[in-house]
Order: sequence, then C-alpha cells, then structure tokens
Amino acid sequence: MLKAAEPEMNEKTVKFTFTPNPLVCSQFMNIELEGTKIRKLEVIGGCPGNTIGIGQLIEGMEVDEVIRRLDGISCGGKPTSCPDQLAKALKKFRQEETKKK
Repeated sequence: MLKAAEPEMNEKTVKFTFTPNPLVCSQFMNIELEGTKIRKLEVIGGCPGNTIGIGQLIEGMEVDEVIRRLDGISCGGKPTSCPDQLAKALKKFRQEETKKK
C-alpha cells in the first residue's frame, strides 16, 4: 500500500510510505525521491543495520537501478525480502505515476 504525503510533494521531491508484505520484518518504508533518484529511505522494523545500510547504499541511485539490483531477492527461505519489497514499492509508485500522465 502506498500513501503519498501531500504536503511533502512538489515537482522535484516526492515522499511516500509503503507497507511491505507481512512475510518480511519491516513494517513500513518511508521513501523520498528527488526526480528519478532515491533521496532517502527510512525503514520501520526489520534488521536496523541492514536497512540503514541499504538506505545509505541506494542514496543518490536511479530508481530503475535500485529496482534492477533488488528485485527478486529472497530472505531465509521466504519468497521475498526487505530489499525485494523496496523494489516492489518503487515499481508500484512508478506505475501509479505513469497512470496519472
């Protein structure tokens, strides 16, 4: 589920919250984009070291590159993971933005 924070939106910067699949440890992902790049990722729940590390690694990276690198990663025998859920969030956001145009 995506929730855009209306007051935080302008032409260049967009913030939204994604609720990941319950199979993963993270509960919410707050994602901030600037144009086509990741500006900031905050993950609520999950393994703090891993999610903070992922956030720092993807900062400044193009959305399409993040999707390419993280899509399909599994975790501990589960069919998805926190990185995979981030890729799904970005794909869903991109699809919704395309529909608006």
